[in-house]
Amino acid sequence: MIRQLDEIQKRLLREVADLHKVPEGAFNIRSNGESAGRASTANIEITPKENGSGLDIRIKPGTKNESVHIPVVMTQSGLTELVYNDFFIGEDADVIIVAGCGIDNCGPKDSEHDGIHRFYVGKNAKIKYVEKHYGSGTGTGKRILNPGTEVYMEENSTMEMEMVQIKGVDDTDRTTTAELAAGAKLVVRERLMTHGQQRAISSYVVNLNGEGSSADVVSRSVARDDSYQKFDAKLLGNAACSGHTECDSIIMDHGRILAVPGLEANNVDAALVHEAAIGKIAGDQIIKLMTLGLTEQEAEEQIINGFLK
Repeated sequence: MIRQLDEIQKRLLREVADLHKVPEGAFNIRSNGESAGRASTANIEITPKENGSGLDIRIKPGTKNESVHIPVVMTQSGLTELVYNDFFIGEDADVIIVAGCGIDNCGPKDSEHDGIHRFYVGKNAKIKYVEKHYGSGTGTGKRILNPGTEVYMEENSTMEMEMVQIKGVDDTDRTTTAELAAGAKLVVRERLMTHGQQRAISSYVVNLNGEGSSADVVSRSVARDDSYQKFDAKLLGNAACSGHTECDSIIMDHGRILAVPGLEANNVDAALVHEAAIGKIAGDQIIKLMTLGLTEQEAEEQIINGFLK
């Protein structure tokens, strides 16, 4: 059962987890520092940690076509919390995990959610992980999100991560570390937009430890107004492996963007590539859309929406 949520909390759930009703499968919904509902399935067990600091999510070997939803919503100004969620994914499993946090702050105090997610991915398992962050509210207090993600991948496992932050988060410091065994494959797709005085730091450190392991880390971002972004990605090739990292950004107004590539080859057969591009919207793109009847502002929004898809 889910505890009754107000309309703001329901809107936040739709934004960060695309939830319009009680999800099928396993879930835990956290609201203002407390569980608002939890359910396990025969193959996926969600249990609170004994010290109350988070959850253990255990997915049985061979589990297929199931999902886990663990969204967080906050509407209480001044609330700060730190939670640890550990995922134990059994061999040969193939599941989707949907997380994310939405903060609506209408008060004068900062609201902050820091979530540490640790993934232990078994041999041959396949995971899709979706994490969305969203902020709203008319208060002067900040909306702060500092997610930490640790990934430990066993042989021939695959993990696809979709990391999205499009609106309303005033300050975020996202750190992701990964350890890949032989044949493991990690794919990261980050989409980010900042505006106003917002600040966003994204840091990735990926250790390619096993033969045949691979990583593809790509960030697309837009910095508007006076916002600041930093994308810091480091790939360490410790075996015969392949790695690619890319930052593709649009800068607008007085925004600032710093891209920091990091490639470290510790094996003669480590093939590592980094790409980075930062620039403004091309004038001819805007003109072309304006000839179709759009205003300059509408043309900019169309270009940005397409870029961040």
